[in-house]
Amino acid sequence: MKQSLAIVVHSSPRQIALTSPSWLARKGVGDVPMPWHGLVSKIKSALLLTRHQRAPASPRLAPTGQRFKSEFLRTLDERGFLKDCNDWQALDGLLARESVSAYIGFDATANGLHVGNLTQLMLLRWLKKTGHRPIVLVGGGTTRIGDPSGKNGQRRMLETKEIANNGKIIEKCFNRLLEKSRGTHAPLFVDNAAWLNDISWLDFLSDYGKHFSVNRMVKVESVRRRLDADQPLSFLEFNYMVLQAYDFLQLHRRENCRLQLGGSDQWGNILCGIELIRRVERAESFVLTTPLLTTATGEKMGKTATGAVWLNREKLSSHDFWQFWRNSADADVGRFLRLFTELPMEEIRRLELLQGKELNEAKILLATEITTLCHGSKAAQDEEQRAKKLFADGDLSKATERVVAFEDNRFVYEVLREVGLVASNSAARRLIRQGGVRQDSKVVRDEQARLFLKPQEKTVLSVGKKAHCALVGKAA
Repeated sequence: MKQSLAIVVHSSPRQIALTSPSWLARKGVGDVPMPWHGLVSKIKSALLLTRHQRAPASPRLAPTGQRFKSEFLRTLDERGFLKDCNDWQALDGLLARESVSAYIGFDATANGLHVGNLTQLMLLRWLKKTGHRPIVLVGGGTTRIGDPSGKNGQRRMLETKEIANNGKIIEKCFNRLLEKSRGTHAPLFVDNAAWLNDISWLDFLSDYGKHFSVNRMVKVESVRRRLDADQPLSFLEFNYMVLQAYDFLQLHRRENCRLQLGGSDQWGNILCGIELIRRVERAESFVLTTPLLTTATGEKMGKTATGAVWLNREKLSSHDFWQFWRNSADADVGRFLRLFTELPMEEIRRLELLQGKELNEAKILLATEITTLCHGSKAAQDEEQRAKKLFADGDLSKATERVVAFEDNRFVYEVLREVGLVASNSAARRLIRQGGVRQDSKVVRDEQARLFLKPQEKTVLSVGKKAHCALVGKAA
């Protein structure tokens, strides 16, 4: 229903008297004399407030076939980053007119970043490349609470010292990945512990508690899912979205930050921040989310049988990292090239047309580009050359590496079974008899052959031309 603006104005050269409808009067525009410029300011604030009260709380999906004016949204659109936004047209216009500060928050729950963070990292890189300023917020304060989004139970509580150490490592990762520089678009790193650790609970409730509706908070997906499943949700976790909203407000005040980026599971939390800024500052702000990252089979991205795929080489070797991307499923290669590399789109479209063995070219390029981004060009080139030399005559698609702890020498057939190259000891012995097993390109002919590896010594076991496993000796 539209509001009618019936205002009776009695004017003089410098003053006016205003009789306004009740809905506008409630916004602070009353029946009082005021200067012309005061009236204009009051009406603009009132109309802005009313506009945002009508803004839908449900996500507005990325428009199909729309040509964005801003380079940032055009780039994200053709690469597949876009999911939801509270106002596509207004955000696009803002990004096209001026440089915008935007932030993503990362809680310090681990001493590094993993593949699940890579989408957000690329968002920040494209933000910087298209003339805007990325802000990385490390949740030194909110990590003490724990984000319930995507969780079935409460997160493990961390000590303050561990949180601080994790935050320093995460900042170090971003310094490298965002190519920290100086100037207008240089990335900014902040820790919300700066304004959360010493906050007064009573003052906070008095100043901001009135702006949050519990009725609306229980409808946020992360909360509703836990409640619907009859899973416990602590009061501590329930307050997480309030603190995240306060983060947005603080960055808006301190850094003129008007956009928060995040995964689609953060939609409800970010809307709380937009609402708080609207109520407290009477200002417009935006949310832009990305789809949650899954493989072509629908599995959550970033996990392997041996654990998380970390971005920092201190937690995962360049070899393992390169191999992870080299072993991507055929159906995922094109999407990963769009999301996780900065190759020109023309080149990506060419690679997407490759099939069969030719697709290995795209997989190798994918692995090398992402490893260059995260571990540096030398590490990436070394791994590419190492793989080409090691498996020049075979198919790399099933090559893996395991760190094997040897208490003593082991039968080769036992190792073949343990690393998954064969299904059983008998199958391994049969392949050895048939000459189908090689160690470092030499055929293993003795069924009773044993494998000896010193700590950090490496060897490669191969079954046929397509199944390979690199082993590294490790002290028991």
